[in-house]
Amino acid sequence: MPLRPTRPFRAVPRRRLGSVFVVAAASVAVLVPAATGTAAGSGARAGAGPVDDRTLQSQIDRFVSEPGGPPAIIALLRDGKRTRVLRAGVADLTTGRPPRAQDHMRIASTAKAFSGAVALYLVDRGALDLDDTLRKRLPQLPAAWGKVTLRQLLNHTSGLPDYSQAPGFVAVVSADPRHQFDSRRLLDYVADEPLLFPPGSRYAYSNSDNIAVALMAEAVTGTPYEQLLRRLVYRPLELRDTSLPQGYRIPEPYLHGYDVSDPAAPLDVSELVSASGAWASGGIISTPADMTRFIRGYASGALYDKGLLREQRQWIAGASEPAGPGRNAVGLGIFRYTTRCGVVLGHTGNFPGYTQLVAATPDGRRSLTFSVTSQINRTTDPARLERLRVIEENFVCALLRDGR
Repeated sequence: MPLRPTRPFRAVPRRRLGSVFVVAAASVAVLVPAATGTAAGSGARAGAGPVDDRTLQSQIDRFVSEPGGPPAIIALLRDGKRTRVLRAGVADLTTGRPPRAQDHMRIASTAKAFSGAVALYLVDRGALDLDDTLRKRLPQLPAAWGKVTLRQLLNHTSGLPDYSQAPGFVAVVSADPRHQFDSRRLLDYVADEPLLFPPGSRYAYSNSDNIAVALMAEAVTGTPYEQLLRRLVYRPLELRDTSLPQGYRIPEPYLHGYDVSDPAAPLDVSELVSASGAWASGGIISTPADMTRFIRGYASGALYDKGLLREQRQWIAGASEPAGPGRNAVGLGIFRYTTRCGVVLGHTGNFPGYTQLVAATPDGRRSLTFSVTSQINRTTDPARLERLRVIEENFVCALLRDGR
């Protein structure tokens, strides 16, 4: 994965910076009531029935070409026998080249599934237990958080306050988006805050959860999280172009991510933000091809025993951020998306310039990797998010149709 020479940092107008990162930080911690998981809108119901590739292509072409639409979408549908690639728009507005399955990209919060994979691997080998507490494994963290368990971190019922919403963290990033954080001290930004609720009593999506998961993994192995990813996830699943960097650069070639809040002047934000401020919660860089390999292995439980797979699939009400297609429910480091055509398991992600969905059937034989090169969530553009969820559900239906 060669890195090109550093390019000069392009100053971002303060008005745009606010829309690019501060909105990102504010949108990741979402309190979800027990009724979580409404379907992807009336449009999804209207699209019931088989969806062919020509229809899917038309939908993503239209989504990209509308005012304020993302510059590119690339989707990989794998049915166990072959991979179909549908794409719309361009990977780079400067060159106009099309997006490719080997292009690098920020995978955003789908990185949380990787921390789930590491943790469950260690549980399977007896190094960790799902009921291990922060007090036992990370006694240096605030005593008020001590009863939180690994299980609660993985299904976002811990109550940990979200460091990415902390005023101190937001102030640092706003002043210098490329600031290099000590990723292992990110929880310091909320160390003086109590839990939001008693552990296990409700669901609240928090970036702090996966930072704590990675720290627990390091504590029991004495191995940096980046090395654990390579040994326990990348190598077994043959991920050749996946990494967790500390800086802001992305290996060439890559899908450029854009802020399109001003449709007349899209702003390239691909390398605006240092990955060190997201780390185990959203800092991984990968490719659509690698993410396809990852989700097929992860959703099927290829890395650990089937008994642990049953533990992972104890579903409770909770939506990923942004919400995935259909009705959402959360397990341990994974979400269930129940669509009109059936069920897939996976994760979504949101980061300046990128919106991601990876999903696979429970046996891992069929999978969907769906990457968008702008940030779309219920804070930035709720109406566009609902249209995106309709399209994603149609892709899932096409995927499940292939297996019949």
